[in-house]
This record gives sequence, C-alpha cells and structure tokens, in this order.
Amino acid sequence: MHALAQFSEHLAELIPATGTREFPAMLVAMLRQLVQCDDATVLVYPGTDLPVIEYSELPAGATRSTLDVYLKGAFLLDPFYLAATRDRSFGVFRLRELAPKDFKSSDYYKTWYLNCGYQDECGYLIPVGTEGFVNIALGKSQPRVSFTKPELAVLEDIRPTVDTLCQQHWANARSKSPGVNLRGQLHAALNSFGSSLLTEREAQVIKLVLHGHSTKTLAEKLSISMETVKLHRKHAYAKLEVSSQAELFYLFLDSVMSAGDYAGGDPLLPYLRPATS
Repeated sequence: MHALAQFSEHLAELIPATGTREFPAMLVAMLRQLVQCDDATVLVYPGTDLPVIEYSELPAGATRSTLDVYLKGAFLLDPFYLAATRDRSFGVFRLRELAPKDFKSSDYYKTWYLNCGYQDECGYLIPVGTEGFVNIALGKSQPRVSFTKPELAVLEDIRPTVDTLCQQHWANARSKSPGVNLRGQLHAALNSFGSSLLTEREAQVIKLVLHGHSTKTLAEKLSISMETVKLHRKHAYAKLEVSSQAELFYLFLDSVMSAGDYAGGDPLLPYLRPATS
C-alpha cells in the first residue's frame, strides 16, 4: 500500500481516538508504519510536573528501573528535554542534532541511551499548553543502523498533523500539584549540585560534564585550556570523593532523587548528612 494511503487510513482512525486511552498506541502504530524503528516511547510533561510515560516499549537491554531513574531525575540531562525547556525548540530532531559534541563518550549516554539499547534516536517535541510538552521518541537499536534522510523527511512532512492531534489529545494535561513547580525544584537542585564543596568554576565544570560535554567542548565553551578543565575536574572529583564520570553521574542522580521536598541549597548536604552523622 502506498505511504499516503497508509497515512490516510491511520488518520481516519486517529482523529476520533483523540482523548481516549488508545490514542498513544495508535499514534505510535501509525509512525511505525511510515518509518522503520525498533522501539518507541511517548513522554508527556504536563505543566511543571515530572514526566509521565504514556506509551513505552522496553527495547532489548532496558529495564523498568532504567525508566524509573529517568522519570525521577535523569531527564534533566536529556538533550531532547533541554531543547524543549531551555531552548524552546519544537519539531523533529535527531539526538545528534541536539547533543553536545562527543556526547557518546559521556556517562549520561552510556548509562541511559546504551542501557536502553539505542544506537540512534529521533523524535518529536510538541508544545502543549503554556509550559508542558510531549516527546515522542523513536529508536533504532541495530548496530550501525541510523534514521535515513527520507525517513526524517516523512516525519517532518506529517509534523503539522501530529502536532495538532497531540495538542488536542493532551489539551488538558495539567500539573497534578498546582502551584508546585516540581521540575523547577529539580533544576534548582541541579544548578546547586556540589556548590557547598566546590568553587564556582569547579561546579560549572561538573555541571557541564553531567550534561555530556567532553574536555574539548568544555574548554571551548568556557574559553579555557583543556589542561585547566582537567585540573578543575580533578579537584572537583577529589572533593566529591568520586573517581570517574560514572560515579559522578550516580552521585548526582542519588542526591537529586533523594531531595524530596527540595527547599534550596546543595542537594548533597542532606544526602551526605546521614552518612556523616
């Protein structure tokens, strides 16, 4: 069947399904009919709440705990999330377009993306309401297999329709805790991570390391030498008592996820206090 005919048939079923529980799965089925992918996830960020999984397929190698870690705090470092919240960029993107250089060498990539089995990812970022958005992530898990230009062109061609359908379906997706900016609290915790132990420059370097920047891109971003970056990172690791990017990544996640009702300041303080009391 011709792609246009397939799209038309799916659309005829999707339009009346908006607002129903079946809509996310039907939407993914349409996208998979048009573009080959190995797995898909639909994440909704209602208002200022934490993300909610509306549809998920666990690819080979991924576990439910991986998704739980993502929902509780790892999403703060996701290039797709940063594009939607920090840059207010919406549309169809590939991971490589949004991530910093050498992102695949970062522990965020190794801990999250490789754990999910992803080799390549693309997806939609769709605004919903004033602060919310939807992220439809499509992944390929086969080695050396990437999304092709024709596949990306198809996703871009149908984007206005996908945007409208999603905005209608999730029009009422609002925060479950009105007046409480849960994502804002986690952002503040990330911005203050390590501030009680590190110098301002060391904390800046560590934050960029967490976001997946390499020594080279860090040096370029901060306009300092690579040797200076390495020195700041060495001092920061010693103060935080970690010896690798992986340990840093887990220290950040553990402290942020245990912050609870975050009231400000370095999230490491309440996290480390029980161990030192």
